[in-house]
Amino acid sequence: MMSLAEILSPEVLALEVLSPEVLSPQLGVMILLALGLDLLIGDPRWLPHPVVLMGRLTGLLERRWNCGTARQKRWRGMGLTVTVVLGTWLIAAGVLAVLSAIHPLLGNLAEILLLASCLAMRGLVGAARAVYQPLARGDLAAAREAVSHIVGRDTSQLDERGVTRACVESVAENTVDGITAPLFWAVLGGAPLALAYKAVNTLDSMVGYRNERFADFGWASARLDDAANWLPARLTALAMWWVSWGVPRLHSSGAWRATRRQAPGHPSPNSGWPEAMPANLLGIQLGGRNQYGDQISQRALMGEPRQSLCGQHIKGALTCLYAGTLGICVMLGGFILVRTLMAGGPI
Repeated sequence: MMSLAEILSPEVLALEVLSPEVLSPQLGVMILLALGLDLLIGDPRWLPHPVVLMGRLTGLLERRWNCGTARQKRWRGMGLTVTVVLGTWLIAAGVLAVLSAIHPLLGNLAEILLLASCLAMRGLVGAARAVYQPLARGDLAAAREAVSHIVGRDTSQLDERGVTRACVESVAENTVDGITAPLFWAVLGGAPLALAYKAVNTLDSMVGYRNERFADFGWASARLDDAANWLPARLTALAMWWVSWGVPRLHSSGAWRATRRQAPGHPSPNSGWPEAMPANLLGIQLGGRNQYGDQISQRALMGEPRQSLCGQHIKGALTCLYAGTLGICVMLGGFILVRTLMAGGPI
């Protein structure tokens, strides 16, 4: 049996990532089990969540390092990004290497748990339903309160249409951050790479703002988040579209062409794709005027307003979420299968 120092050596950790289990049917099964576990129990409060730990580390380092000239802040922000992302990957890979050395089954169970912690499907669906239910019974005040927990805009004066739009946009954008992008990176590198992605996502949500405090310090975190989501965002829109052909009441025809045209209008290089596709599939229009405190933001319009926004479209957004998740799973499963066949391994 290897010693702890040997297990945690760079050579062993590299082999852990480049091992046959990565991009293998075994990993695919573990990812599906993790997705099922997330749907079943979500994030248990009695377990320390990795994202919370990432956030605490980020907050600690930001308070210490976010100072100096603009140039110094940018370099220190790069250091923060490397420290948190690489540190997350190393810790995850190290833990799995140790547990796998003790017993392979223990390593597999730990990987499933870590993968499940990267996914937020149950939480996202629950948050959307928490907005839909008061809208359905006509309690606009409760719906405003519920949607305020998942969006940054001022919700105090929103009508039913505004509450619905805020919820649908949040569900659409977080389908990538909370489900499809972690699945994408998990297929490429197992739980360590999926957790590294969540570290990138956490950094962006904490320091990736274009304001006086974070414009320079959070520059590297924001750019890395854009890069990490670039392909998953587009694959998610594509997955929603091709699965939608088998779903009644979704307007599949022309949705891909319209999404390609509208998505670049979003201020984010990636968020326009998962927002424009549900808008076109549901026949609604997203975007427009948002208020953040005293600031007004005018967002590009996504979709064609065939229908007036109402609470029922939150259920439609969840249908698109399920379609995108199913489509991504099929895409990535096909990728694993082709890779396995090309490598001549067992299926």
